[in-house]
Amino acid sequence: MHDVRSLVDRVSKRVGEVILGKAWEIRLLLLALLAGRHVLIEDVPGVGKTTLVRTLARALGLRFQRIQFTPDLLPSDITGVNVYDPATGAFRFRPGPIMAQVVLADEINRTSPKTQSALLEAMEEGQVTVDGDTHLLPRPFLVLATQNPIEYEGTFPLPESQLDRFALQVNLGYPDPASERLMLRLHAGRRPADQVEPVADAGEVLAAQAAVAQVHAADAVADYVVRLAEATRRHPQVYLGASPRASLNLLELARASAAADGRDYVLPDDVKRLAEPVLAHRIILQPEARWEDQDARSIIREILQRVPVPMPQPGAGRQARR
Repeated sequence: MHDVRSLVDRVSKRVGEVILGKAWEIRLLLLALLAGRHVLIEDVPGVGKTTLVRTLARALGLRFQRIQFTPDLLPSDITGVNVYDPATGAFRFRPGPIMAQVVLADEINRTSPKTQSALLEAMEEGQVTVDGDTHLLPRPFLVLATQNPIEYEGTFPLPESQLDRFALQVNLGYPDPASERLMLRLHAGRRPADQVEPVADAGEVLAAQAAVAQVHAADAVADYVVRLAEATRRHPQVYLGASPRASLNLLELARASAAADGRDYVLPDDVKRLAEPVLAHRIILQPEARWEDQDARSIIREILQRVPVPMPQPGAGRQARR
């Protein structure tokens, strides 16, 4: 089995030299990549969202593109266009910035729903269609979209159906004082993200993704995922619960987490650790829940305490390798 753990450790260490005190958030982005899923990063300006994505791409040795979403951005500005070539008398495809391996969709909620849909279609299908011609996206392919949760003027909030396309929502938050002091020294007069040397390449990432797909998930673990999703749908303070796509994403990310820990089988703890970032952004609360100062993450934490955790079966790893 491919050594996924070595890849995760190497990349986490390299990214952690620039993005200080955010080991869990870095791991979440790597798990999404290993599971072939995409991430929404939501936080206030200036906490390092763009630097994190650029540093991650450089450490992985993957092609990076940043798309600055603005109200006048068109779908063709993302996907690319067919341009007439006088020399040949034919049209040729000029690729858009989506044709990269790590794509930063910066401030995704500042562009129109039509342009948002063009990006989300590419995320879901792994391809773009321009003038009837289909163009496959490169592999591996990871979209990391950012949005500011504070400023709403001039924005187009993502509807629930589009939020559901993001496997994870990550909040960076402010660094702790020790990390911030170290950052002031590290970043003085230079840009450390631009000096990051790769510790992996696309071939290694693809091999790791293939290994993650082979990680065994017992029926009891899959049933635990279903019961968690079902609990969000039946919770009295939840108007709209987690979708079946959420269940699938939770199990696939749990597989990635197991592989990152050097296991070829999923434990219930893998699911439990990832439930909040996978499920919280997908549920809509009842109005009375907001009046009571409840939020989606606290509801997920309550559900995790209430839903029984299955006991791991002895020899699960041995059974997975047969």
